[in-house]
Amino acid sequence: MATLTDDHTTTTHPEAQLHHSDEDGKPSPNSTVLAVEDIHRLLPHRYPFALVDRIIQYVPGKLAVGLKNVTFNEPHFQGHFPGQPIMPGVLIVEAIAQVGGVVLTQMPEFPKDGLFMFAGIDKVRFRRPVVPGDQLIMTVELLSVKQRRFGKMQGRAEVDGQLVTGGEFMFSLVDP
Repeated sequence: MATLTDDHTTTTHPEAQLHHSDEDGKPSPNSTVLAVEDIHRLLPHRYPFALVDRIIQYVPGKLAVGLKNVTFNEPHFQGHFPGQPIMPGVLIVEAIAQVGGVVLTQMPEFPKDGLFMFAGIDKVRFRRPVVPGDQLIMTVELLSVKQRRFGKMQGRAEVDGQLVTGGEFMFSLVDP
């Protein structure tokens, strides 16, 4: 699994850099993207379940902002729904969780070979559909860590600045 060094570069892919945001959580003007190849070094998800195309903002131990380009050729659109394709809500929730996984996998108190799994979701509401052509922007902020095994995060997804869904996400560390 890749890790970030103090200068926020992945040790396995030196060209990819995450420049953290300022103290207000705003991206620095020279923020660089964490590309999909780098995300694959951090998370175990693969096609068709890798749902984050890029990390566009990262504050170590605090938050990450991810991006997903929603395209018509994704397999779930064949049946959800023919003639009126809508991204399933469970996949939107999973995409948010994957952005949260980027935050958790980079925290020094967690083992680098551990696997985080969903432990629960609360207060999730769906506000509008996500359709092919949308760009989903997912923001996940760490709320708490307990017993070095559990994490709680606030997550939200937006399209064109409009809230799509949001809620609380709980994760549990599974031993390797």
